[in-house]
Formats: sequence, C-alpha cells, structure tokens
Amino acid sequence: MSNNPYIGSSVDDLLEEEGTLASINAIALKRVIAWQVQQAMEEKKLTKTAMAREMKTSRSSLERLLDPENPSVTLDTIERAAKAIGKRVRLELIDAT
Repeated sequence: MSNNPYIGSSVDDLLEEEGTLASINAIALKRVIAWQVQQAMEEKKLTKTAMAREMKTSRSSLERLLDPENPSVTLDTIERAAKAIGKRVRLELIDAT
C-alpha cells in the first residue's frame, strides 16, 4: 500500500490545500465568458468598436472583458456585453461540497 497522501484525493482537493483553487476557478470562468462573448461577436459580425458602442463602454473595457488572462471584470460589464449580443447572465451560488 502506498503512503502517498494524494492518492484518492481530487485535483480540487490538492488545489484547495495549496490555496490556489479560488483563483484558478476565477480564471477558468473568465476564459469561458471571454470565449462566449468573442464567439457571439463573430456570429453577429460585430467589431470591437461596434461592440463597445453597443455596450455603452470604452473599447479598453471591452478588451479587458475579452482578455482571458485578466480576471478583473465587473458584473456590470458582463451584463452589458450579454445584452449587446442578445444574451443574459445567470449567476448562482452552489454548495462548496
């Protein structure tokens, strides 16, 4: 029998022990949102300039939203982007277990 403490544990358990799970989840979520917005923009043939105008925001704010490595984006920006591409945002809290 192995004495490895990580056998039987999940990747989430390991990341939680290292204290990186929350930031990794935030980056993963941001990447998904950025990808979905980018895909919808392509489908609707919206340029970044046109999308920023639809969102009533600056192009730099849109750039932050579309940057998959930048987790700093507000819910307001996400909501305005969703509205501009004919979508809505659904956010929910779930049990940590």
